[in-house]
Amino acid sequence: MTDPSDFNDRTLSLGLARVAEQAALACGDLIGRGDEKAADMAAVNAMREQLDMLPIQGVVVIGEGERDEAPMLYIGEEVGTGDGPGVDIALDPLEGTTLTAKAMPNALTIIAMAPRHTMLHAPDVYMDKLAIGPGFPKDVVSLEMSPRERVEALARAKGCKPSEITVCVLERPRHQEIIDDIRSTGAAVFLITDGDIAAVMHCAESEMTGIDMYMGLGGAPEGVLAAGALKCMGGQIWGRLTFRNDEERARAAKAGITDLDRVYSRDDMVTDQVIIAATGVTDGSVVSGLKRRPGYIETETVLMRSRTGSLRRMIYRSKRD
Repeated sequence: MTDPSDFNDRTLSLGLARVAEQAALACGDLIGRGDEKAADMAAVNAMREQLDMLPIQGVVVIGEGERDEAPMLYIGEEVGTGDGPGVDIALDPLEGTTLTAKAMPNALTIIAMAPRHTMLHAPDVYMDKLAIGPGFPKDVVSLEMSPRERVEALARAKGCKPSEITVCVLERPRHQEIIDDIRSTGAAVFLITDGDIAAVMHCAESEMTGIDMYMGLGGAPEGVLAAGALKCMGGQIWGRLTFRNDEERARAAKAGITDLDRVYSRDDMVTDQVIIAATGVTDGSVVSGLKRRPGYIETETVLMRSRTGSLRRMIYRSKRD
């Protein structure tokens, strides 16, 4: 196992920001073109090319799928120059492929890096997620509570009425009962079409975003990335893997998951320090999207380090032909 002291997050963070930037730039010309696969592949190719320039011994633990499903950036793939510290890599080369194809808000590229063997190797299955921002007692809400009970508990902790709580939920038929239960308290439901990593991040800055809580079923890999973001920004998240069939249970076993009913906290999913970079593809509430200016294209990247709790916003300009 890599000694965490070898993980120079300050030095590595700027390189990680470039990885996210180049992935966003690569799929820029595909915004609004209706081709999700082409946009995703462009981001994947650019992200891998940049990762292989970094002085790391990296292993992808959250990626585009298993080796036989993805040509590159698959789970278990080794990236980097082979020098430097051993690190875990979790990535979503294009969070919001549909959003990009339709030129809708909140598409971004995101990547996280942590010392080797410190990030949950989550299989590509659903995860039941619950997240809130910082400043609350531990476990003030839980996955064992009903949606109504969660809203009421958070309202008590905030010293407000349930009607003053806003919960973000993915707009899916499977969530209708959750939505109805939340609204029965008088709380507001903020529905999103895609992009639940950004949605969880909104909880960390509720005074600016107006989002107090996130809940619902979404991808387990995205849950790990969201946990990394909250490790940097502050907040709590819990996740429990859910399985639809034996094939998905076998996928979990292959990933080393033995307790199929375990509830993972933020610090279970990311056990050590982590750095995260996210670059906007389309305009969103976390980062601005690509901007085409006369002679250049501009990106905005947010770079976070859990060690310091720092969040840096960076503007990058690239010349256009």
